Amino acid sequence: MQSYLHSLGRSAGLAVLVALGALLAPQAARADRCDDLAKELKNGIEGIKIGQTAAGTVYLAHPKARELTLGCSSKNFSNQLFGKTDRKPPPEFVDLMASAAAIVFTLPKDDMARGVSRCYRRLGIFRGDDVPSRYRRLDMRCVRTKTESSITISRSKDQ
Repeated sequence: MQSYLHSLGRSAGLAVLVALGALLAPQAARADRCDDLAKELKNGIEGIKIGQTAAGTVYLAHPKARELTLGCSSKNFSNQLFGKTDRKPPPEFVDLMASAAAIVFTLPKDDMARGVSRCYRRLGIFRGDDVPSRYRRLDMRCVRTKTESSITISRSKDQ
């Protein structure tokens, strides 16, 4: 009887270790995929620097953008790319966002350039300063204030 209890204790301890390992494994894989994506951006686009990672967001830096972030997988979206620049975005910023979106969402760069410029063209008197749109199964949202404009590109989890 005592050897039975002893073997039962070992198997229960092993089960706890396996369950703990299974619980921690997906978190590490998600963080690695996000870091890999940030490294792909750094290798694919000249001038991008990788900053710190906090709460599933990798902060990036580029001379053509005031702010640039890569949001990793969450409950609502698979990936999210955010960029902020001057009120009237220069062509270099549009090219930067198109290049980054092409890498993150694995789509052709010319399609992404068309989508980013289309989103910014829609800002104005008729549609306002906050314009959501869909392009190539991506959610794009352009926002403009008096001093700056931003674009958020994301793909929903159900896409």
